[in-house]
Amino acid sequence: MVLIPKTKNLSELIFICCLFLFSYWLMWHTFDYKDSNILVATKAWSDFGANIPLIRSFSKGNNFPPEYPLFPGEPIRYHFLFYLLVGMIEKMGTPISWALNVPSVLGFWGLIVGIYFLTKLVFKSRTVSFLAVIFFLFNGSFSFLEFFKIHPLSLQTISEIISNTTFPSFGPYDGKIVSAFWNLNIYTNQRHLAIGYLIIVLFLFVLLKSMKKTQPISLFQTLFWGIILGLTPIFHKVVFFAAYIILFFLFLSFSKLRKTIVKILIISTILAIPQIIYYGSGSTGNFSFRTGYLVPPPLTAINFFLYWFKNLGLSFFLIPLGFVVSDKNAKKILLAIFPLFIIGNLFQFSPEIAANHKFFNLFLIFGNMYSAYFIILLWQKNLLGKLITPFLIFFMVLSGIIDLFPIKNDFMLTISDAPNNQDVEWILKNTPPDSIFLNSSYLYHPASLAGRKIFIGWPYFTWGIGYDADKRGRIFRQIYESKNKTQTCFLLRQNHINYFTVENTNNDINLPNIDVNYFKQNFDASYSNPQRLFLIYNVELNCQYE
Repeated sequence: MVLIPKTKNLSELIFICCLFLFSYWLMWHTFDYKDSNILVATKAWSDFGANIPLIRSFSKGNNFPPEYPLFPGEPIRYHFLFYLLVGMIEKMGTPISWALNVPSVLGFWGLIVGIYFLTKLVFKSRTVSFLAVIFFLFNGSFSFLEFFKIHPLSLQTISEIISNTTFPSFGPYDGKIVSAFWNLNIYTNQRHLAIGYLIIVLFLFVLLKSMKKTQPISLFQTLFWGIILGLTPIFHKVVFFAAYIILFFLFLSFSKLRKTIVKILIISTILAIPQIIYYGSGSTGNFSFRTGYLVPPPLTAINFFLYWFKNLGLSFFLIPLGFVVSDKNAKKILLAIFPLFIIGNLFQFSPEIAANHKFFNLFLIFGNMYSAYFIILLWQKNLLGKLITPFLIFFMVLSGIIDLFPIKNDFMLTISDAPNNQDVEWILKNTPPDSIFLNSSYLYHPASLAGRKIFIGWPYFTWGIGYDADKRGRIFRQIYESKNKTQTCFLLRQNHINYFTVENTNNDINLPNIDVNYFKQNFDASYSNPQRLFLIYNVELNCQYE
């Protein structure tokens, strides 16, 4: 079974090679590992504060059955399969940079190549395929307007774009309208996302290819895709739901695919149901009816129109126009994809509504194909079309070009790893791999780098996937701020904590106010870092008589 189509066209081969080089640069530019130091780009710093503990919980720790290493004690609610695979690769002796970057590069590159060949299959044009890829890489939002508010058009405009270090619009986090989720930063930070989308793109390619050949896919392919889709709940939940939505509408539209779709859905559903019950049982309360996504209130037709016009740019009009001029089968495909856009605007699936961006990113992957198709038809039509299309293409990629340079101009922050980091080294050598630490800091805690679970990670991470971060945060503070050793020990044992760390947190309002002297006087440290104020206490040794 061939997943990536073959090509003998030289221009396609060169283009595909260039896409690989770009994918390689993008992933290695944002994450690396040198001389026992983890290097993370500043724009990936926050996300990797959750990614690295998850990887290390499998490679350095003992995380079976899987729990979220930033909130142990409950079944994991985060789709962990990609990071489990990365952790296993590191566990075999591969540096974490290679363990993470190689599948990331292949996933992102595979997605781009998949977009190219799926577009070619649907629209039978290399030019349309090329343009669809360009539109994917360089988003068509109107965020460039925010850039020119700060940098008015001048002779220095090109140099200002090239030297730019910040995304012009990063809504909703900077208060602006255009979303943060259109630039390539989402793929450098959420490393499993591209592979998830690749699964859907390749699966649709296989289905549509089999229909064009009027030959059903083989039993092996049916089993293969049934198993792959059946594992998506623990690989990427949105991919699972999106795939089922798309397949439902393809089932309605293409009678020739119905038997195949039913067979694959039966296999995948049998595999998926136990995962959903076990790993998703605590997340059902996060689902709600929520209209308008991030449209600024009040939610009116005008505000809805303006929000999506600014975020989709010219694609707001080009996608419908591409739909109108496409053939019957192409229309059916987009009609199977469009419900993703509707669902993302009607429902909330997690505590943070912004997480719905994954539905819109997937919708745009396909929508870009139709925008590209309409532009190429316009180019072929007459002289006026040839005059208009360069401007359309320019404004479809301008924001994406501007957004690329903050990633290109980003720099790495260094996280000292074992053996350079003696705190991590001590934890690795002196604590069981399944230990739970009460952590005196959040991001990149030494216990997390050593693959141990910490009692509570950064609350945004835990809250965002449906854990009760507030309740655990109160316990977190109660333990550290209590001056009663008996109560402290009771809470430590009650919450199955094996070790706790102590450091000075007086300057951080997000952390408890830890009285270091109190712990020094009432508890015996198993480890103390002579170069900085950082102590580790063994709960069993300190609380055996309390």
